[in-house]
Amino acid sequence: MMQNVDTTKYVIHAEIAADGIVERPDVVGAIFGQTEGLLGSDLDLRDLQKTGRIGRIDVQITSSGGKSSGAVSIPSSFDKVETAILASALETIDRVGPCIARIKVSNIEDVRASKRRYVVERAKQIIMEMFDENLLDTQGITEQIKQSVRVEEITHIGPDRLPAGPNVLDSDAILVVEGRADVLNLLRYGIKNAVAVGGTNVPATIADLCSKKVVTAFTDGDRGGELIVKELLQVADIDYVARAPEGKCVEDMSQKEIVRALRQKIPVEQVLDYYKIKPLSKKRRETTTRRKSLIRERPVRISRGADRSAESQPSIQVHEPEDELEFEPEPEIVEEEPVAVEEAGLWFQPHLDALNGTLSARLFDRNQNVVREVAVRDLAKELKESNGDVAGVIFDGVVTQRILDIAADKNLEYLIGAKLGNIVKSPLCVKVMTGEA
Repeated sequence: MMQNVDTTKYVIHAEIAADGIVERPDVVGAIFGQTEGLLGSDLDLRDLQKTGRIGRIDVQITSSGGKSSGAVSIPSSFDKVETAILASALETIDRVGPCIARIKVSNIEDVRASKRRYVVERAKQIIMEMFDENLLDTQGITEQIKQSVRVEEITHIGPDRLPAGPNVLDSDAILVVEGRADVLNLLRYGIKNAVAVGGTNVPATIADLCSKKVVTAFTDGDRGGELIVKELLQVADIDYVARAPEGKCVEDMSQKEIVRALRQKIPVEQVLDYYKIKPLSKKRRETTTRRKSLIRERPVRISRGADRSAESQPSIQVHEPEDELEFEPEPEIVEEEPVAVEEAGLWFQPHLDALNGTLSARLFDRNQNVVREVAVRDLAKELKESNGDVAGVIFDGVVTQRILDIAADKNLEYLIGAKLGNIVKSPLCVKVMTGEA
C-alpha cells in the first residue's frame, strides 16, 4: 500500500517491462542505484526519501512467460519542474538485476486537482441531500407568509361558533362547506366567503344565512358530501350545488380545481329533482326568493343610439359585474319590468342629455324636481352634507364605488351617471343606471 507524505503534490506513474524474472526489491534497488549521483546531491532519491520530499516507492510487478511487467508510482512534494526531472530520471534505468529493463513514465497526477474534484462532487451531494428541504426562494417565503396570514383570518359566527371566512356576513353570496379544514383551504387561495356546516346536523345559523344570501353548497366528492347536500336541501334555502371531484375532499383541492368545481355548479332545482327531495314550502320559498331577488339585482346600462329622436325610447341592457376576488358564485340576474323602465326613461333622459359634457350633477327630490346643480368634483361632499332632501342624482361622470356607498348611506333611490366604474358591491337600496352606449 502506497504511503504518501502529508505534503504530496504530485504522483509519478510509470510502467516497467523486464526481459526476465524480477521482483519488487530488484526494481526498487535499480531505481535508487542507477539514479544515484545522476542529478547531484540535491536530487538524490535516498536523501529525498529520508527528508520526506518523496514518499514510499510503490511497485506492482507480475511475471509471465519468462518476462516481467508492472507499474511504479512515486509521490513527490516538489514543484512541477523538479518532479518532471525526477520522472525523466526514471527513464534512464536500463537494467533491473541481471535483466534488461525499460521504464516509461505514463502520467503525472496532480493530487491537489484530484482533491478539488472530490471536494466539488462531495459538495454537490451535500447540497442535494442535506440542504434541499430547507432551501426556499423569495416567492416560496412570500407565499408561506401570505397563507399563514390568510389562515389567521378565520372567524367564528353564531352561537355554534361555526368556522367561517371574514367576508361571510358582508357578502351577498356565500359558500357552505363541510368543515374547518375546507374553510382554511379556501382562505389559502383568497376565498373569504365560506362557512363550515360542521357535519350532517345543519345548525340554525346556516339556515338563517341561507335565507338571506345566494348560497352554493360546496361539498366533498364522497358519500359524506352527498349526505350533507341532502340535509341542506331539506332544511335550508340553497341556490346552487358544487361538488369536489369523485373521491376528493375540498380541503385537498388546488386553486384550479376549486375554480373549476364552482364554475360547474348546478341549480338547486336540478338537484332536488335528482334526489327526489320535496322542496321547501311554497310560502317560505316565495319569501326567500323575493328577498334574494333584491340581492341579485344589478346596475343597468342605458344604450343611447347615434341618431336619437325626442320620441325614441332608451334601450335597457343588463350590466354584468366583473368576477369578484372571492370567487363568489355568479348571481342570477333578474330583469326589471319593461314598463317601469320605460316610464323612468321618459323623465330622466332629457337631464342626462343636458348634462352631457358639462361635468355637472343635478340633485333631485322625491318628486323628481331639481334641488340644486353642482360640479361633479363636489358631488361626494354635497351628498355627505345633504340632510335628507336628496332622493337621487343624475350626473355627467363615472359611477364609482365611493359615490355609490355615500348614496346608500344617504338613502338615495337612484344614481344615474355617464358610465359605470369598477363596482365591487352594489347596495340593494340604490338603483344604478348609466348612459353608456
